[in-house]
Amino acid sequence: MSIGQRIAQKRKELGLSQEALGDRLGVSRQSIYKWESDSALPEVEKLIALSRLFGVSVGWLLGVEEDAAPETAPSGELTEAQLKMVEEIVDRYIAALPRPKPRRRWPWVLAAMALLLVGWNLFQRLDQMDQQYDNLQNSVNNVTYSVNSQIGSISNRVEEILKAQNNLTAEYGTEIVHTNLQKNQVVFNVYAVPKTYIEGMTVKFSADNGTGGIQSSMGEEGFNQRFSATLACELTDSIALSVSFLYPDGTLQTQLLDTYEYLYTDSLPRVDISIDNLMYSKLADPGLFAIPVPEDSSVRYVLIDPAQKGDTPAISTIRVGLFKNQTLVSWAEPCDQPDSFQGFDRYDFYALPDLQLPLAKGDVLCFAAILTDQYGRTTVCPGMSYVLDETGEELTWPDEVDLDTDPSHWEF
Repeated sequence: MSIGQRIAQKRKELGLSQEALGDRLGVSRQSIYKWESDSALPEVEKLIALSRLFGVSVGWLLGVEEDAAPETAPSGELTEAQLKMVEEIVDRYIAALPRPKPRRRWPWVLAAMALLLVGWNLFQRLDQMDQQYDNLQNSVNNVTYSVNSQIGSISNRVEEILKAQNNLTAEYGTEIVHTNLQKNQVVFNVYAVPKTYIEGMTVKFSADNGTGGIQSSMGEEGFNQRFSATLACELTDSIALSVSFLYPDGTLQTQLLDTYEYLYTDSLPRVDISIDNLMYSKLADPGLFAIPVPEDSSVRYVLIDPAQKGDTPAISTIRVGLFKNQTLVSWAEPCDQPDSFQGFDRYDFYALPDLQLPLAKGDVLCFAAILTDQYGRTTVCPGMSYVLDETGEELTWPDEVDLDTDPSHWEF
């Protein structure tokens, strides 16, 4: 497995959402998503924090160690396996010797003791060699890490130098002025100082929202040959800002300034789905499962405190349902808090009707909340996913199921 897959596996084993894991580590949900999709690596201190949280070694997270640690014994003592090997050597040696006369048994006893002592010393030497090998391996790993760090540092420095040499700007900057969620729009202030200034040149700033929409604005020249502009574009999850320099001789050169990720997703309200108990049983018909939800095993979800979400808009409507392969199976209806739950003041409870549901190998079941905010925008908040195992008998937690929040990919 990759590092991202190992992080996702342990996160799901702890029943944490990406956002909940990010809160524990002091990073954003987008950072957790990038780690688990292997598009970015956690920093060293975050790897250490993950290893402590998951109860595993950093080496296991990096894929250089196995789950189980090798059997060890205190210094100078043999492990149980080593003792058994010594006993087996002695037994075989004695069995191969001629049967001694009763009055001369002691020489063989001495021989066996001598052999046992030799075996003891041999295993002590082997244990010392193992320790020396481990120390050597650790030294090699440390040297490798140091060399890789130096190479990485040199590579980054070379990249910075090349980037600076190829830059068209001597200075530039971008910032978000404000977002208009009602219009689903974001406004930027941008500026750039050309590295090569020629009298009469013009400057144009552009915003590409990743969906084919490009908004442009001509820069106004100010003090010290600084050109600036205001750009408004549709709010999406990938916005690239660039500047183009048009020189009097007709030469046009363009440079990317900044990219903004997940602005749209981060502006949507979120809830966490928490499944108390998914009850199911396999029926006689092949692939048919019954999913009863008793009163005390209702589906519940937790509303996130709006104060923790900054400028996230209010939720206008919310529906909770069971989905198979991202297609609605049944809506859950609001219900009273079961008697078995105490102290859940911020929880709303939903219950499913009794269902008979055909399932095939690889089918994914997921509870999800469909949210509409005060501006009429819709998003999906998936909860825990279940998948039918190889036997077709059990529902298990899958290792690698990453459901998106784009409502166009869901049928309801």
